[in-house]
Amino acid sequence: MYFTDRGIEELSDRRGDEEVSLAWLAGRLQEFVDLNPEFETPIERLATWLARLDDEDE
Repeated sequence: MYFTDRGIEELSDRRGDEEVSLAWLAGRLQEFVDLNPEFETPIERLATWLARLDDEDE
């Protein structure tokens, strides 16, 4: 188990029954980067990966 898995599991346990929009998620990611600019690159990579999940070219 990776260390980050604990955070993902906590997210699922605490908020797993909620439904949110992608606009809401994008706003939370922007807020997180504003508060934690050192995480800009990994958040950018995550957002790009999520945005391109359905691209058939990759």
